[in-house]
Amino acid sequence: MNSAVIILAAVIIYVAMYFTYGKSLQNKVVKADANRPTPAHKLYDGVDYVPAHPVVLYGHHFASIAGAGPIVGPAVAMAWGWVPSLLWVWFGNVFIGAVHDYLALMASVRYDGKSVQWIAGKIMSRRTGISFEVYIWFTLLLVVAAFVAVTARLLVLTPQAATATLLFLLVAILLGWMMYKMNVNFYVATAIGLILLVIAVWIGFKNPLIFVPGQTDATSAAYTQAYHYWNIILMVYIIIASSLPVWVLLQPRDYLNAYILWFGLLIGGIAFIALAKPFEVPGFTMWSANVVGKQPSPFWPTVPLVIACGALSGFHSIVGSGTSSKQLDKEIHGLLVGYGGMFTEGFLSTIVITAIAVYGVKLTGLNVAEWGTQYITKGGLGTFIGGYAQGLADFYGIDITLGKTFATLWIAAFTLTSLDTATRLGRFAWQELFGMVTDTSQGIWNTITNKWVASIIIAGIGTWMAWGAGYKVLWPAFAGMNQLLASIAMMTAALWAYKIQNAGKWSYAVLIPALFLWITVTVAIVWYIIVIPLPNMSTTIAVKGALSVGLLLNFLLGYDFYLAWKRPTEEYGAAPA
Repeated sequence: MNSAVIILAAVIIYVAMYFTYGKSLQNKVVKADANRPTPAHKLYDGVDYVPAHPVVLYGHHFASIAGAGPIVGPAVAMAWGWVPSLLWVWFGNVFIGAVHDYLALMASVRYDGKSVQWIAGKIMSRRTGISFEVYIWFTLLLVVAAFVAVTARLLVLTPQAATATLLFLLVAILLGWMMYKMNVNFYVATAIGLILLVIAVWIGFKNPLIFVPGQTDATSAAYTQAYHYWNIILMVYIIIASSLPVWVLLQPRDYLNAYILWFGLLIGGIAFIALAKPFEVPGFTMWSANVVGKQPSPFWPTVPLVIACGALSGFHSIVGSGTSSKQLDKEIHGLLVGYGGMFTEGFLSTIVITAIAVYGVKLTGLNVAEWGTQYITKGGLGTFIGGYAQGLADFYGIDITLGKTFATLWIAAFTLTSLDTATRLGRFAWQELFGMVTDTSQGIWNTITNKWVASIIIAGIGTWMAWGAGYKVLWPAFAGMNQLLASIAMMTAALWAYKIQNAGKWSYAVLIPALFLWITVTVAIVWYIIVIPLPNMSTTIAVKGALSVGLLLNFLLGYDFYLAWKRPTEEYGAAPA
């Protein structure tokens, strides 16, 4: 097998399924109407409810859902070999991930931008809504922890990208000011933003931000010290960024992120097609390769603990129903944003798998026989960055360090988006949860639900969890809660499609994958809690405690879904206009 065949196959699959399966969902399940007013217009407030250009919203949505997910997961899963990793990404995208993302977004649009957990409470029971809200908050806590760990590691080991990332944020703020306050022409503002973005990458390449000499050695005390500095910086950043109006940073930054994405996918895709290099990594190593916690991990059920966002992700339903649904200009734009965004993420994961399959053996120094047992210690996120940069160098002649700077900025820009989006959504979930006691405890409620207090709580605890644990420890815990959330969100979407939208047999295109995922991830989390050792007692209590709470809520939510599915359709109201 070679890189050209895989990249071209991915393009064909995604384009074909978008215009067939995706369009069928749009017409037969969602029944999208371009003339129906969306929440962005009905509830416009200039802060959260703001109609966005479909391309701008696509950029925000993709940047928010992606983070490091479609890169880290496949990069780690390569211990099983490239065939199982690629099949999980492709099949997961088409039949679970894209369906989940699109329906979560559009169900929220029909309910005035309400969250997926609110919708679950509406069409199942009040208890369901409360349980789901608690579950989501714990999931978002693990999102913050995992992404703080990933981002800090990236910015310590590639200090050139640290400079470029900070400059990128300033460029995004300037772009937002030009677009929303100075009323600069959309295309002129875009051109200025892109020029400044290129300058930021070049300045970062020439001026690395190094906090501690020797920090790029991941085994050194200097690395740990610099890692902790970035933990603090990131905590402060997400508290502030998550509380700003979306036009200040979120929308313009994610719009620029979309260009980074398109450029990165384009030049990477062209390079790997043109090079047509053979895959050096084995197609399949063993059923129980050393992956999760460096322990032997059976591909089923543990693959969703590793490949999270690349194939499917429950976090996407929170983003789609939490921020994107409040910014959708027209219902017909939802397919591009929700369905297309997930396919784009899958294509990114395909690039990751291809880059490692081509260059992984060279970069890690492992032979085929060692791959399944030792890759987890010598490979991972850095293997993709190195492989991608090497591909650019081989085809375009781009300097390896410049290629690594761009690849790291690409990842860091998305992780920052996911971090402050997760914090913002965690604040929403916290406020909604405590909103249930507002009538009886007004004073306490005002304090606890203050946006700064709510943001500090989730950001502070998440950073504390990342402080003493690496991303390979936190990632499977985050992924498990995240994928279980996807199954619960899909069951909610299936109920909405069947009982409210009267989608008939198309409802089962949502229900069957949801039940398969629910069983798979439930078994995987039980396996993780029993089998995987964690580095210290505090991390064990925090991580496995959160997973245990999530598991208990998961069973309760599953039972509520069963009861709701059995209820006569006549008991459900008509679909909201």
